[in-house]
Amino acid sequence: MSFTIATTLDEALQALATGARPVAGGSDLVVGARHGKAPLPEHLVAIDRITELQCIEVTDAGVCIGAGVNHHIIEHHPLLSNAFAGLSDGSALVGSPSTRNVGTLGGNVMNSSPAMDTGSPLMVLGAEAELRSLRGSRRVGMAELWTGPGRHSAEADELCVAIHIATPAPRSNSAYLRLEYRRSMEIAVVGAAAAVTIADDGSVSAVRVALTAVAPTIIEVTGIGLGSVAEVAAAAAAAASEQARPISDVRASDKYRRHTVGVMARRAVEAAARRALGEPVSVPVNRAIGIGAAS
Repeated sequence: MSFTIATTLDEALQALATGARPVAGGSDLVVGARHGKAPLPEHLVAIDRITELQCIEVTDAGVCIGAGVNHHIIEHHPLLSNAFAGLSDGSALVGSPSTRNVGTLGGNVMNSSPAMDTGSPLMVLGAEAELRSLRGSRRVGMAELWTGPGRHSAEADELCVAIHIATPAPRSNSAYLRLEYRRSMEIAVVGAAAAVTIADDGSVSAVRVALTAVAPTIIEVTGIGLGSVAEVAAAAAAAASEQARPISDVRASDKYRRHTVGVMARRAVEAAARRALGEPVSVPVNRAIGIGAAS
């Protein structure tokens, strides 16, 4: 086994081109190996010291979040927790405080788990992953990137270097909620994110809803329709329960997941609408509205 520490992006891409696999926080890769899910790769390249991957930059089109930015930073960053609040909600619920301080957004995205807490917020925000190799770079939307549990469409020599999110329309915001049995080290049983735009008359003029842990990948809900916040929230709940494709396992039955993901979708729309109207709803929404076990 070989282990390389890259300090520049070019060094990391050179290592990937020769068969190495990247590791940043290691909160997925190392834990998975310890649990026997998959052995550690024969060749690893550490990318946690690459400054270019750890920046949050406001661009003309929106915001660029380096793949190496950890969840603690995303949870507390003033721009993200305000304009892109759903993503901060998701990061705030990842693992424990120690996990959030080492686990990165890029690692979460490329792990491709249908239960990841940042996945549905990124989908409703229209985020794109920037993939780079020695051959060049390209941007891929979340629905195109995730192909199945633990699988993605990136080539073996491509590194996720950043996540790009466009500036939301005026009077828009987002929210992410999940069902919780405890407050830390929890994998989502179900979760839902919503992005909502409010018209001048107070009705919903645009809505996107995506679901966590109810299908082989994060999925977006279709056919919700527009109207008042209450009407859209109810429609989102019904559509989420109908379109979910959950499994039964030791953590929940498919019937229970199908019901509760509808509840989460309704609450996500309601919280996103409150934020879009300028009402302060703290990050994460779960704590703001009392979801989860008592601390």
